[in-house]
Amino acid sequence: MTMPARTLALFISDLHLQESRPRTADAFFRFLAERALWAEQLYLLGDVFEYWAGDDDLASPFHRRIVNALRAVSDAGVAVYWIAGNRDFLVGQAFAHAAGLTLLAEPHILAANGRRVALVHGDAECTADTKYMAFRAQVREPAWQQQFLTMPLAQRKAIIAGLREGSREAQTAKSYDIMDVAPDAIEALFAANEADVLIHGHTHRPALHHADGKRRYVLPDWELDAEPERGGWLALDSNGRFTRHGLDGQALQANSTVSG
Repeated sequence: MTMPARTLALFISDLHLQESRPRTADAFFRFLAERALWAEQLYLLGDVFEYWAGDDDLASPFHRRIVNALRAVSDAGVAVYWIAGNRDFLVGQAFAHAAGLTLLAEPHILAANGRRVALVHGDAECTADTKYMAFRAQVREPAWQQQFLTMPLAQRKAIIAGLREGSREAQTAKSYDIMDVAPDAIEALFAANEADVLIHGHTHRPALHHADGKRRYVLPDWELDAEPERGGWLALDSNGRFTRHGLDGQALQANSTVSG
């Protein structure tokens, strides 16, 4: 008798959780309770929050509810991992400790049936957007972050609100190609890490790309407070199969097997 495949890992990103989007948050809580609890590992690949101003914002009731939900998954024996996105790169060790998760540097390499799977958020590969790349380099500097985090929380939130508004205005003048990952950056990421599979989010353009025997999975963003609703996740089972799932849990395509 063939045993059913176990869910080894689930991958999600780009939920952009915020208090003003309660249906999206509720969908995330359902995912944790109904899906993540049955996996061995859960990978959160960035932009889980719309923004994160610092770990001293943990006392917010909305943030506390998210932390408690993640902690429940971790306490149930699921290994929970976090890669920073462009919206929540200020998540630190206090948050990780409270939520029971492990912060990962990118790229993180995961072994799956003899293959190497690279995990990133995806914004670092949008190299055609030179203005964003310069901004990213600045805010990822430890000295910049240390100085920013010494400001009062309310001041940080006001600065972030201004940056978000400026980002929205700038995006209206940019093409999709500029804001997408650059092919040469993707090729370099595969080569530098000797990876066979790449999983990322950030672009909000979910897809499975095949090239030269390699696979690149782009995770969907989550939006249930506006039309059209969207969201979903990627699953890896114990037979090495990757399966894309919609919000209803149904597979979106035939399984892609990763085997030696």
